[in-house]
Amino acid sequence: MAMTRYGMVLAFGLLASMAAQAQESTFEIRGSDGVAITATTLNSFDDPWAMTLLPDGRMLITEKTGTLVLVGPDGARLADIGGMPDVTARGQGGLGDIILHPDFENNRRIYVSYVEREGARSGAAVDTALLSLSDSSGTLADRERIWTQTPKESGGRHYAYRLIFGTDGYLFITSGDRGQQTPAQDMESSLGKIIRLHDDGRIPDDNPFVGAGPVQAQIWSLGHRNPLGIALDAQGQMWAHEMGPRGGDELNRIVRGANYGWPVVSDGRQYSGRRIPDHNTTDAFRSPAISWVPAISPAGLVIYQGTEFSDWQGDALIGALGGRAIVRVALSGDRGEEIARYSWNKRVREIEEHPSGTLVVLEDGSGGRLLKLAPAD
Repeated sequence: MAMTRYGMVLAFGLLASMAAQAQESTFEIRGSDGVAITATTLNSFDDPWAMTLLPDGRMLITEKTGTLVLVGPDGARLADIGGMPDVTARGQGGLGDIILHPDFENNRRIYVSYVEREGARSGAAVDTALLSLSDSSGTLADRERIWTQTPKESGGRHYAYRLIFGTDGYLFITSGDRGQQTPAQDMESSLGKIIRLHDDGRIPDDNPFVGAGPVQAQIWSLGHRNPLGIALDAQGQMWAHEMGPRGGDELNRIVRGANYGWPVVSDGRQYSGRRIPDHNTTDAFRSPAISWVPAISPAGLVIYQGTEFSDWQGDALIGALGGRAIVRVALSGDRGEEIARYSWNKRVREIEEHPSGTLVVLEDGSGGRLLKLAPAD
């Protein structure tokens, strides 16, 4: 039956109302455990991908399209940072992660990951630079390349390129398999690995495969697919999650020299439907702390240490793209248990803990919002 003019007006009005509600400045999120969270919209960005908090309360936010944005504590866009590398966003790649050196307050050094291209092929790269800031502007100086994925591949998938400093002062880089699968087990490829370097890109003498070759010497762990979140717990133990194929997303406790099995084992299936042996069918590889079937598409990870959400201390908080939620996982030893999901029907790209104990979150995609999450009154 054709829709009447009145029905069309009513329908468009309903859609407009839903759109306005989705963008309202403050709204409530009710978790699957019944916990109520107040979400406050601070701003929105063009395909935001990552963020880091500066000591003075301001933030740096990367937009996948290639812009590094200086943002005020209230979310106001203050400036676009100059001196950035040229970035062409394509597929899953563009401007990626942004982190501070552990001694940033003294040395002003930052690290950014992004995709570099050579014709039809591309790969992740990591630069370090000195950040100069004023009240409302900023620029990078002395920018230097310290790492690049080997080899470059065609296509635009699975760069991963998350960054973190460990408690030992070394830089860790997640390197995806670029959708090629088998390089994750190839020790002459840096794809499908977690990399460990000095802060200037030199290779530490105590890396597990030092002496086996120049690429092997970079590797800390292997057998990863697309690790899009990495974090430390209160004891300094490293955790990382990665997207599985058709299901089989994983959260892993990261151990020196360990092999996590991709693509030989996975709790998911190939997109064709072809089965892959599950982790529990062999002891040859390290099993995940927890896996998800169906997939949640994890992106962004923090292990909560604050007091605002007092029951969450020590839990992993995972942004979920396909799951459209924050997924809370309790950690115990080598294992994880999902406790709850907090959903507002948006793809969650990034999550960080604010020094106040609240959370700051980036939604995925064009117009992705910067949100502040706090317990509801």
